[in-house]
Amino acid sequence: MSYNNNNYPIEDKAEISHIEAGDEHLKHEAHHHTTNEIKHGDNALKYVGEERVELTEEDNVRIRRKTDKRILSILMWVYFLQIFDKTLLGYANNLGMSTTVGLHGNQYSLLSMINAIVQLGWQPFSSYLLVRVPARHLMTGMVFCWGVSQACMAASSTFGGLLACRALLGLFEAGCLPLFSLLTVQWYRRSEQPIRVAAWYSTNGMATIVAALISFGLGHVKSPHIHNWQLIFIISGIITVLTAPVIWYMIDSDVASARFFDEDEKAKAIERLRANNTGTGSNEFKWKQILELFIDPKTYLWLALTLCNNVGAAVTTYFGPTLIGSFGFSKNISSLLNMPFGFLQVLAIMVGCYAATKFRLKSAMLGVFIGIVIVGLALLYSENTRGHLRIAVALVGYYLLSFLFGCNPMVVAWIAGNTAGQTKKAAVMSIFNAASAVGNIVGPAIFTDKDKPHYIPGLKTTLGIFCAMLACVGLQVVLLFFFNKQRQNQRVANGKPRFIKDTSMEAKYQAYGSEEHSDALGQNALLDLTDFKNDEFVYVY
Repeated sequence: MSYNNNNYPIEDKAEISHIEAGDEHLKHEAHHHTTNEIKHGDNALKYVGEERVELTEEDNVRIRRKTDKRILSILMWVYFLQIFDKTLLGYANNLGMSTTVGLHGNQYSLLSMINAIVQLGWQPFSSYLLVRVPARHLMTGMVFCWGVSQACMAASSTFGGLLACRALLGLFEAGCLPLFSLLTVQWYRRSEQPIRVAAWYSTNGMATIVAALISFGLGHVKSPHIHNWQLIFIISGIITVLTAPVIWYMIDSDVASARFFDEDEKAKAIERLRANNTGTGSNEFKWKQILELFIDPKTYLWLALTLCNNVGAAVTTYFGPTLIGSFGFSKNISSLLNMPFGFLQVLAIMVGCYAATKFRLKSAMLGVFIGIVIVGLALLYSENTRGHLRIAVALVGYYLLSFLFGCNPMVVAWIAGNTAGQTKKAAVMSIFNAASAVGNIVGPAIFTDKDKPHYIPGLKTTLGIFCAMLACVGLQVVLLFFFNKQRQNQRVANGKPRFIKDTSMEAKYQAYGSEEHSDALGQNALLDLTDFKNDEFVYVY
């Protein structure tokens, strides 16, 4: 068999009947896919055609480890850089950026919001690029460009210059989280996804810790030629730019084009993902899936959950050091006191996603974490409205807000596990990012200068928002229950078992469809069908 530059077979796809390196592992051959199905299906379907292969748990573990080394390691590092670069604005301001540049009024708040505003406007284009442009090319390009934008912040001496650089930073970061979510879905089984999302998303907390340390260290630098806050942007920008060629070397766009798998491993890697029924990647943009997205009521609850959570995330990202400073600490001590917050972020993310994976109930863990955040906001509100502020209690309240960062990766994993179809997945994750952007806009906007130093109205509003978020979790669980009933009725109507075992959620690999002894099961998995169109889809709670 010969392959083209993308490592896909170049002969007539309808005639694919075997895999050169994996003939000895053939399991069975079910109904023949039509040429049209192969044309509009996943890239993986173009690679394996009709074949099903057998793999052992040892094969499964080996493939997963190789994927972690090449894909997960890059996701973790690049996501760390994205959060690190974004977070540094608050620390730069703490080191005198506003004073040097002469910011006044709500100009700093606008700087905090502009990258989110740009991301919001760019999301429709981002959805298209996520499908049409291979991930390897897209990630390399956007990382290089946002690194340049970050470094240019140091050269900005006016509000307009800072605003332009910050806007470009938002533009090039716009596809980061949706792309990472898609890659996690395309490379991992559903049981493996929450902890992988947690792994790269938890670097959010690590970025907070590193940013605090760098801010503390650079705060002691004395130079007549350059300001402390400028050094922050120069260092972070250079590191990000140098990361781009590493991404190009390490990352692959999908399993079918993976350079670090041999032909046998590619076939097995595709087979182990079959039970997901969420697809392994396609470069065809399908407008019908966009239409389905907007008539899917899940979409609007995903949007609400994301919006609510990211209002709080924006508060801690941009005003955390300022809030701690309002307790009476110096700027350097305020930076250090933000380090426990970063540690708690990592802890909350990892513990939450591990528990959600262990007990297979993301909704329950979401509810617990939202409750903890509500307690933290209530403590902050009550302490700041007292005549005499108890600093220890207020700090505890602030640190409890770190648990909101455990919510986002669970929401991402929940969305990813309940959405199928490449275009629909790209669009829903872009909507997630758009809702995050709106949250980043609303968050700083409700914490205005006139409410300094305690921001009582903002704390009160944020408390109400998280109570609404808790209600949305409950509504989504009810909706998913009814959608599972619909898929069951579809299966019966199509002559399939009403109940099928969702082997994608098993801790150890099990071949999909083996429990039902039906060769018909699993044939939809690589057709790039949406969760509405695939009768074998099982929604997870």
